[in-house]
Amino acid sequence: MKKRWLKGAMALCMLCAVYLLSKEGALLADNEAEEKKGVIVIDSGHGGIDPGVVGIGGIQEKDVNLKIAKYLSGYLQKEGYDTVLTREKDEGLYDQKSKNKKVQDMQNRCALIKETKPLLTVSIHQNSYQDESVCGPQVFYYTSSAQGEALAGYIQEELNTQLEPERPRQAKANKTYYLLKRSEGILNIVETGFLTNSREADLLSGKEYQKKCARAICDGILKFLKTVEKDGPGMV
Repeated sequence: MKKRWLKGAMALCMLCAVYLLSKEGALLADNEAEEKKGVIVIDSGHGGIDPGVVGIGGIQEKDVNLKIAKYLSGYLQKEGYDTVLTREKDEGLYDQKSKNKKVQDMQNRCALIKETKPLLTVSIHQNSYQDESVCGPQVFYYTSSAQGEALAGYIQEELNTQLEPERPRQAKANKTYYLLKRSEGILNIVETGFLTNSREADLLSGKEYQKKCARAICDGILKFLKTVEKDGPGMV
């Protein structure tokens, strides 16, 4: 009789343990679901046969873009966001046999954004100008996009504050850039500096400054998303 009682008690304990474990698993799954704040696409401009701007000292835009994009991805993931990078190495988004690789590359970037349906997209680039003294980061948004303008304002503010450029710029509307015209959703093109300016080219070639750029962009994105959350999902 005593053995039967012990067996019954042990069986009951096992059932309780299984129940508690299943509840714990469900809670963990719920917590993970809550922690998933959404997806952000990070586009690293150029790549492969397209170096973008080749600046002072031979620094190539495509390389700087990719490094900043990867740092930005890491910062956003730490904040609970999933990220999708349009490229993760030195390659373009085109078929090697394509007769117009540049057009196919841009089309594929737009297609990836459309498929992902992100909260927003930032496209990382570097600037150039014939006058070497021209410098400073600048953010572009599509002319008729109120959300794009708001995001650009936050990112531009953080870039100006954290990078302390000699000549702070303002976010600028644009209706001709391919990605701004053809991409769905909220998108900013972020030019973190001029590779034709000796000071910025030197800074942008270094790891620490690349991280500073990524941190500033991340903070601008976070401020924008907090505003969206406060004002309601209809803003996105």
